[in-house]
Amino acid sequence: MSTYLIAALYKFVELPDFAQMRDPLFAFCEQHEVKGTLLLAREGINGTIAGPQEGIRAVLAYLNSDPRISGLVHKESYADKAPFYRLKVKLKKEIVTLGVPDLKTAEMVGEYVAPEDWNALISDPDVVVVDTRNDYEVGIGTFNRAINPKTQSFTEFPQWVAEQSKEGGVLHGKPRVAMFCTGGIRCEKSTAFMRSQGFDQVYHLQGGILKYLEEIPAAESLWDGDCFVFDERVSVRHGLEPGDYDFCRACRMPISEEEKQSAQFEEGVSCPYCHGHSSPEQIERFRERQKQVALAREREERHIGVSMDELAERREAARRKAEEQRLLAQQGKDL
Repeated sequence: MSTYLIAALYKFVELPDFAQMRDPLFAFCEQHEVKGTLLLAREGINGTIAGPQEGIRAVLAYLNSDPRISGLVHKESYADKAPFYRLKVKLKKEIVTLGVPDLKTAEMVGEYVAPEDWNALISDPDVVVVDTRNDYEVGIGTFNRAINPKTQSFTEFPQWVAEQSKEGGVLHGKPRVAMFCTGGIRCEKSTAFMRSQGFDQVYHLQGGILKYLEEIPAAESLWDGDCFVFDERVSVRHGLEPGDYDFCRACRMPISEEEKQSAQFEEGVSCPYCHGHSSPEQIERFRERQKQVALAREREERHIGVSMDELAERREAARRKAEEQRLLAQQGKDL
């Protein structure tokens, strides 16, 4: 039996007192040895937590004791190693950032489609299938026929919809749109946004990719590849079994065994995605950290290392630098 129970959860619900909820929730999680990240905003709650089974059950019961959050749906999986090393309960403007003010997600959400009905829907040639995740997530796995908007963050999605709704775009004249994401939360917002833009036949995969992989047998699946997850498992396959990817500890991008053979890969320091984007000082710091990780591994101890937030910031910085270099190269060609 695996040691750690992982619970991924979210709910869009009006929480005007969300700031006052933070400290008691943090203390309760800490008391029950639960780690991970929970986000609180006026529009609801979102997060993934892990810990001993009795601890996770206690936290879920605590959340459900609030009548506004009662009926909270969550997804469970198990791990042999701790997926998270820290606990964070953070206050946010949005529990998933789209950047569209006053979007009434709970009221405008699209039509849920159960995993067992999903294959038939996305096999319909009149339905546009859209993967709402970021480009690096789509890169390791997605559904057949799915369109990749190639967004680097969710805030780019409204602009993609605007562009693709014009004549010649993949959404132009296509009223039926099916959308999916990892656990369902992005699709709550993306379908609400699509409906606000005049799309009236908008569907999304209930429970997200994770629920589909949990319930649909591999032999019947239209999923191809692994599903990226935001914890130490990196990716999962059917049955939510661990996938074949690892993290680059410098930029937090998912990397395959083949990419680890690249000359640009140095464990804990760089990979083909972030090579050349770090300063000499950063590289030295990464190498020192990796040395400490190796020593801890030899002593059979756990080395916590860099935080998820810092790694996400590094990934974003690397993306911005790569985009700047691309634009400079394009300007050179134009000249």
